[in-house]
Amino acid sequence: MATIAAPPAAAGTRLDAGLLRTAFVLVLGPILALLDTTIVSVGIEATGRDLGAPLGTMQWVSAGYLLAIATVMPLAGWASERFGAKATWIASVALFAGGSALCGLAWSAASLIAFRVLQGLGGGLIQPVGQAMLVRAAGPRRLGRILGTTLLPITFAPVLGPLAGGALLEWLGWRWMFLVNIPVGLLTLVLAARFLPRDAERGKGSRLDARGLVLLSPGLAALVYGFSSAGEGAGFGSARVVAALAAGALLVAAYVVHALRHSGEPLIDVRLFARRGFAVATSNSFLQGATLYGSMLLLPLYYQQVEHASALEAGLLLAPQALGTAVATLLGGRLADRLAPRPLVLAGIALTLLGTVAFTQVAAGPPAWVMVASLVLRGAGLGLMMAPGMATVYASVGRHEAARAAGAVNTVNRVGGSLGTAVMVVILQHGLSGHAPAAAYGGTFWWAFGLSALTLVPALLYPSKENR
Repeated sequence: MATIAAPPAAAGTRLDAGLLRTAFVLVLGPILALLDTTIVSVGIEATGRDLGAPLGTMQWVSAGYLLAIATVMPLAGWASERFGAKATWIASVALFAGGSALCGLAWSAASLIAFRVLQGLGGGLIQPVGQAMLVRAAGPRRLGRILGTTLLPITFAPVLGPLAGGALLEWLGWRWMFLVNIPVGLLTLVLAARFLPRDAERGKGSRLDARGLVLLSPGLAALVYGFSSAGEGAGFGSARVVAALAAGALLVAAYVVHALRHSGEPLIDVRLFARRGFAVATSNSFLQGATLYGSMLLLPLYYQQVEHASALEAGLLLAPQALGTAVATLLGGRLADRLAPRPLVLAGIALTLLGTVAFTQVAAGPPAWVMVASLVLRGAGLGLMMAPGMATVYASVGRHEAARAAGAVNTVNRVGGSLGTAVMVVILQHGLSGHAPAAAYGGTFWWAFGLSALTLVPALLYPSKENR
């Protein structure tokens, strides 16, 4: 299988300059993709007005992007082995940047949706392939710290996205929400070609698991489509949603049976889930995805609909959460190399729960300082969980399995995010139909609290550091 040449200091414990350069380049890709997602969400309505398309059609600008990501993510491991991780990552960034350019030139809603799908096909491989490259370059002794360092700038995307989106819409127009990716993408490509470690081997991976691809990618796309449709107003009782979720579940189940019987390398090796550390951390990632993505939707909407803040103001109001996440992510990364993951993850969940309580009481009008402190606590809780959880995933697999493990955990996390977002939207819409906005949001945040509490179940099953 393909391997990545590690820096000479990989066997040590110091974060040397070569590793930090690699980490800097690899984090540019996920930042680009995450910023694009949050920037575009701000401008959907304005884009629809300019293109003469209804909101129902324009929702597919985001939904098509998510479907493309879900379709291509399982290919991360195979593509890295077949073409080399560096080549795959560079091609993914190039495809994302090219798709961004085409989106900026779109002449209709249909063309914009098609180009967003193209953009998603590139964006879906950036994070799992880059994550696997970083894990291989860092080695086990530096894994927690380097993951914490690279996760740090990603935490600011939910804050910077609405700010950048609002500014671009006001001063330059909606096309620049996409065109702004081009110079950043070109810079990333130049740096990647210069600084990313070379592929020691390439083209020696197994043949593409075509049957697995036919089962898994459409299955994941059907699940994401079902969740997205439920969140767009159809609800979980809609025949369209039930059919999509049922088809997705059947296809994924068929893939599991196929993968267990497959004599070669399946797209995602489900046997990895037999390892305690991998299974527990991936389950936790699914629930964390549901909590994180659901809250990323709720919090800006709350400030805009209840506090009557603009998109720019909502982004600024979320800055305390990003600050808490940044500090805790660095701390969690350092501690993950020294301590067992269980206490760190449990402490993170406790902080997240504590930080969510005030938002369940928004109808009573809590003081502003309480809300700010709660956002800091929520952010700190999310940050404290990230690096130890991801370190546990990669510590439980061999170096040659990192790419396929990255594809699996990122796919599971994204499906969890789709589920969490859909649940939050459905509950919020139901609440808004019969209650005042503040009361509706308060009730919905109780569900967010419940989702966070569910993460305690797998967190209690984390193994000790020695056995993970």
